[in-house]
Amino acid sequence: MNLTGNSPLFRYMGNRGHRQGLWLLPAALALAIACWLAFATDQFATSENALNLVAQAMPLLITAVGQMLVVLIGGLDLSVGSVISFTTAVLALGGPAYVIVPSVLLLAAVIGFVNGVCVTRLHVHPIIATLSMQYIVLGITRVLRPVSGGTVPDIVRWSVEGHVFGIQMPLIWGAITLLVAWKLLYGTRYGVHLFAIGGGSAAGMDDAARNFGIPARRNIMLAYVGSSLFACAAGIFLAGRIVSGDPNVGLLFELDAVTAVAIGGTQLSGGVGSLQGTVVGVAILALLSNGMNLLNVTPFVQTAIKGCLLMFVVALQSRRRIGL
Repeated sequence: MNLTGNSPLFRYMGNRGHRQGLWLLPAALALAIACWLAFATDQFATSENALNLVAQAMPLLITAVGQMLVVLIGGLDLSVGSVISFTTAVLALGGPAYVIVPSVLLLAAVIGFVNGVCVTRLHVHPIIATLSMQYIVLGITRVLRPVSGGTVPDIVRWSVEGHVFGIQMPLIWGAITLLVAWKLLYGTRYGVHLFAIGGGSAAGMDDAARNFGIPARRNIMLAYVGSSLFACAAGIFLAGRIVSGDPNVGLLFELDAVTAVAIGGTQLSGGVGSLQGTVVGVAILALLSNGMNLLNVTPFVQTAIKGCLLMFVVALQSRRRIGL
């Protein structure tokens, strides 16, 4: 296969002709993986495994949607994994749910706000800013909860394990996440601004959006706040699923989220992407993880495969300059 910069595959994956990105090829890949697993294992094509697959994929879906907000502007948020762990640790401290849940959401918003200030006001590269925040939040998390334990409020547990009118709560979480994300990206002026900011950044014209009257700094800061809030929501879901706090539960979520966004056709240089593509990217990773678990593949090999997949997808994306 020709993998030079002029190959059809490079031109397909790097095409910036449509801001929705090219996600049909990954969708076909997800379908192929599902069909292969249905034939390769007896446990895959069961209702129990399907529900388990949805529950396993939901934290990643929520995190990846938030990550996509930042990637669209040409940024990256590497602090989401620590935010997830931090959320579970805070929820497991004890206390009434009506106090502790809003508090952890507020703290997550502050984390995102600080990330945004570092990027827009202090002009720190997004990778450095959010990587620093990752270590800061991780350190605080391990002070609060050195090892897994504690108990989370009953309402948090019910929000994951319960059901409404016979509908399992993970499905409701997914529906709410996608509705909120769809409204943000396609139902408001804010979504248009994100694409415009990212498009200018990808073309090497960082001031293009600002020259057209778009409040770029404010929108970038809101993107980082949104990313942290989505990561916090994923942490709430995970806390309800494991019914405790865990300082390591968010480990490598940032890698998985970026990989899912990139696989779904969102350009890491910004300006091009789609919500459906992110969903497809999450589905591919969830299917691979579920299938490898059913085939008894060691988690270490799974992590290596995800890393190779991310490197391959990013290599296929066209970039005008060195960077994301």
